[in-house]
Amino acid sequence: MKLGLIAGNGRFPFLLLEAARAQGLAVVVAALREETDAEIDQRAARDERITVHWLSLGELSRLIEVFHKEGVTQAVMAGQVKHKQIFSSIRPDWRLAKLLLNLGTRSTDRLLGAVAKVLGDEGIELISSTAFLEPLLAQEGALTGSVPGGRAPDEEERKNIAYGLGVARAVAGFDVGQTVVVAAQACVAVEAMEGTDAAIERAGLLMQSLEADASTLERRLTVVKVAKPNQDMRFDVPVIGIRTVETMVKAGASCLSVEAGRTLLFDREALLQRASHAGIAIVAVPRGY
Repeated sequence: MKLGLIAGNGRFPFLLLEAARAQGLAVVVAALREETDAEIDQRAARDERITVHWLSLGELSRLIEVFHKEGVTQAVMAGQVKHKQIFSSIRPDWRLAKLLLNLGTRSTDRLLGAVAKVLGDEGIELISSTAFLEPLLAQEGALTGSVPGGRAPDEEERKNIAYGLGVARAVAGFDVGQTVVVAAQACVAVEAMEGTDAAIERAGLLMQSLEADASTLERRLTVVKVAKPNQDMRFDVPVIGIRTVETMVKAGASCLSVEAGRTLLFDREALLQRASHAGIAIVAVPRGY
């Protein structure tokens, strides 16, 4: 069997590629010129059962043609494709143009759901990326609490998490973003099209702009990231990696809350060690928390 991999940016496509190959699957990679790391070619050069085809984000028809030619009947999406690309200079082919014209609201769910339907109509089933990466899903509890020198969230951070979950889930329900940044039970930043890390950076800059003597807000930031209420695990799965922790350090954030079973943790050990070293608490809360 051949697995199709629609590769976005970051390390996610590489992790999924390794997991699929470990299961003995040949992989046909549809690498996006605007997003995919060129290192994917080097990885393919070392393995004859990995084939890479480069195409543009606008070439939906070519994507289908590539998968048909390679005999792909199941595919996964892995790696971020920046939502702002919808408004970029990319020229959609006739199939994507028709899809966008009939889409109405151009939210992530609507767009990727429509692409998934087109693929399904062409005999290409889009399956969940987590089918290959179950061990990377966050397990419930204080994740940094089990790391030497690590800690669980303190009382103030737990209050921020409780408040932030309500806001984040409401926002995620509208498919706007999946992350909010909170300080002293006040919402400092809400993620939109710019992505999680940029929202954290914005919150840090805002807090740094406050006059110390004039501010009544606790300066420590808590980052709360959730899955959507009806999260489609085939795409746009919440992901946390080292870069997010480094961004939190620069922004002055002290706590990160994610949803257990619905968030992927990349480089888990290094991630938790880095967070613990920086004094950042990471906790995975149950869905109904």
